[in-house]
Amino acid sequence: MTAPATTPATMRGVYLPGDSTAVVRELPVPSPGPGQLLLRVGASGICGSDIGYIYREHKTHRGQDGPAYRGVVTGHEPSGTVVAAGPGCRDFGVGDRVIVYHIAGCGLCDNCRLGYQISCTADSRAAYGWQRDGGNADYLLVEESTCVHLPDELSHVDGALIACGFGTAYEGLRRVAVSGEDDLLVVGLGPVGLAAGMIARGMGARRVIGVEPSPARRAWANTLGVFDATAEPEQAATVVAGLTGGRGASTGIDCSGSRPGRSTVIDNAAEWGRVSLVGEGGTLETEVSDALLHKQLTLYASWVTSVPVMAQLARNLVRWGLRPEAVVSDRFPLADADAAYRLAAGNSRGKVVLVADGDDR
Repeated sequence: MTAPATTPATMRGVYLPGDSTAVVRELPVPSPGPGQLLLRVGASGICGSDIGYIYREHKTHRGQDGPAYRGVVTGHEPSGTVVAAGPGCRDFGVGDRVIVYHIAGCGLCDNCRLGYQISCTADSRAAYGWQRDGGNADYLLVEESTCVHLPDELSHVDGALIACGFGTAYEGLRRVAVSGEDDLLVVGLGPVGLAAGMIARGMGARRVIGVEPSPARRAWANTLGVFDATAEPEQAATVVAGLTGGRGASTGIDCSGSRPGRSTVIDNAAEWGRVSLVGEGGTLETEVSDALLHKQLTLYASWVTSVPVMAQLARNLVRWGLRPEAVVSDRFPLADADAAYRLAAGNSRGKVVLVADGDDR
């Protein structure tokens, strides 16, 4: 099936040469094949993994063999509206608003059948924005199997944030089973940490405490109204003890991806606490007896999320009355992608998002 006549022949897409620049190029608008959808992109987020592994220099992503970035259109956090559907599509049609899970797996392995395409190891596995064209473009060709319905109550910017950061935070919090009986310590108040704070409120956490070295990010986090307190790392122990009666946090999540950050969340965990590690990179070094064994801690490692859980999160956000776009500090049009990436790689307060021209949803 070809794209409708109203779809232009060419579009813009953003590429990352690996020299700390973002380049907008023109390329043909693709047509959907069997089981594929063509989306008009409404919004696309800039992820920290893109900065670390593609923007500054092309590096192999952890856990993947060979070069991770294959010179494609970047962006693995897209949300948009279907403008054309290929043969065999059954769940989505023209006009549907969707969130895109950022990995297209083989569809046959155990991980894919569970919806965790992120853990697919088949040669055919391809991530949007890494091995196949991604969402930093006017249009995006996707597999129907990677799409989730975007509720009417949420915007395309909300959807773009669910596609990666909010999904990652939600999965990590599900692993530690945050509830109304828990205090949650969030270490690292970048976009994923901010998402964790918001979602924890939706899940009923009694108190949410944030730790972040950047004063600008702490200040931005405080505007969200979800953190009972935010602290610099040196004050973490005092703040956590003061809010928990000296017990420590019953649940914690490290979103920093750093050795000091992971130490902070472990050191300030309560006895029988549960700690989730979701930040990429770095190392984990800890004293074992007092920090882990004697406190009876449980550590969880969580990598992104699954398609079904992402769909669940979208529904829950509506039920909780939460809007992910609250963590967005800066929006840029596609034409200004270079400025957007420079800010995301520098001193952004919150999330940086590329928004389609004229998109108000």
